[in-house]
Amino acid sequence: MEFFIQSAHAQGAAAQGDSTSFIIMMVLMFAAFYFLLIRPQQKKQKAHTELVAGLQIGDEVLTAGGILGKITGVSDHYAVVKISDNSEIKIQKASVSMVVPKGTYDEA
Repeated sequence: MEFFIQSAHAQGAAAQGDSTSFIIMMVLMFAAFYFLLIRPQQKKQKAHTELVAGLQIGDEVLTAGGILGKITGVSDHYAVVKISDNSEIKIQKASVSMVVPKGTYDEA
């Protein structure tokens, strides 16, 4: 009978030591998530915000929907994109996914 009581005390002491290692493990997991997931996403968001803020008339852009065109007008939240000779569309600036190199959009 005494054998079981002693093992119960030993388990209680081990459990207290495990709580410290549990906290350390949680901190390490949070650090891993931060450096592998959160930080790269913040960098990507910052780069997209800078791209949207730097849009100018004459830039050739690709939208998130796959539309390729040339910007003919820019306002605070919207841009007018020429997609063919007689077609212009008004899009939200945030929907621009990338500025493509000059000459990608040919007007022919």
